[in-house]
Amino acid sequence: MRPIILALCLWCLATSAYAQDRAAVERQFQAWLQDTVWPQAKTSGVSRRTMRQAFEGVTLNWKLPDLVPPGSQAQVPKRQKQAEFGSPGRYFNNGSVQGATATGRQMARRHSTTLARVEAETGVPGRIILAIWGRESGYGQVPIRHNAFQVLSTKGFMSTRSDYFTKELIAALQIAEAGHAPPGTLKSSWAGALGQPQFMPSNFLIYAADGNGDGRSDIWGSPDDTIASIGSFLSQHGWVTGRDWGFEVNVPASVSCALEGPDQGKPIQDWVAMGVTRVSGRPFPEHELQGEGFLMMPAGRNGPAFIVTPNFYVLKDYNKSDLYALFVGHVGDRIQYGVGDFKGRWGKLGQLYRSDIAAMQRALEQQGHDVGGADGLPGFKTRRSIGRWQKATGRTPTCFPETAMKGALVR
Repeated sequence: MRPIILALCLWCLATSAYAQDRAAVERQFQAWLQDTVWPQAKTSGVSRRTMRQAFEGVTLNWKLPDLVPPGSQAQVPKRQKQAEFGSPGRYFNNGSVQGATATGRQMARRHSTTLARVEAETGVPGRIILAIWGRESGYGQVPIRHNAFQVLSTKGFMSTRSDYFTKELIAALQIAEAGHAPPGTLKSSWAGALGQPQFMPSNFLIYAADGNGDGRSDIWGSPDDTIASIGSFLSQHGWVTGRDWGFEVNVPASVSCALEGPDQGKPIQDWVAMGVTRVSGRPFPEHELQGEGFLMMPAGRNGPAFIVTPNFYVLKDYNKSDLYALFVGHVGDRIQYGVGDFKGRWGKLGQLYRSDIAAMQRALEQQGHDVGGADGLPGFKTRRSIGRWQKATGRTPTCFPETAMKGALVR
């Protein structure tokens, strides 16, 4: 009995100390809001009234990821290091693609006037705007519940990117000050992204647009403002009017998969001369032939291949993922043109841990390859580096990490 009582006492003491530690951090947080955030906010044109309303009742959100409380050190969870890398094909599961397409067609009819006007003003096709809207917030149907000020202030006060989130917090206060949304209704994701287009606050200040003429940019409740804001973002990032985002293609064995990447572009007519053809059997549009195109093979030789245009990389400005940009382009085409699934099949990939891929990346770096960083994610630089290594060592280039490579690369 005594050991149990002792254990309970120790647990109570530990719990009490933990609560006191958190209470002390909460006090530091409130001091930080007044001593660090308020002077910056005031300089940026934020009133004391807006500041007070924004943080009324706000405490730290201890459930957010990547937090580094005062006095502690940043740690990388083992789970993250050992997470299995997912096959690119999982990103295009039938439920996500078909759901985004079906609802997107409904939204195309419902908001046809706004979509047509924004396309005329920005040059960005309505189908692309719809696909982004669907991917980011399910066309506004996904609840966005987090208090933006709590998320941004927590991350600004104690996260691995505190400077970044503090700047975003000031931008959120400027949004509230301008009246686009009262402080209590400024909702975000757990990462601080706002509203239906999921803009970070600094992007809101630059790209948010008034789509219905009421003088506000309400990306939380207004579909018109959401559509206009997405179009504004893509337009200001260089969307080329009249060009498509890309085309699924057949890449013959004579064309190296290591030619992938935005720094290895060539006129589409040159790709055609090398034997690259569209999977549809149709020729590339005449107006695209002289424009620059880029090889994109997200699974190397183990999945669909594409010739993409500069507009694909504008989509990547919205989200840095190749698969995100590909999803948006594909769903947009399904919404407007009724295209089906990709012709190329995704191979059985995803048997490696991210730590395995990171080890391969480090080994390739030691051999002089630029893999884009050893992060355990096979981006285009990693994919083509693998292809070059495979060719140099007498292997058939597939341009994608495979289990069999691990023993040959990592010693």
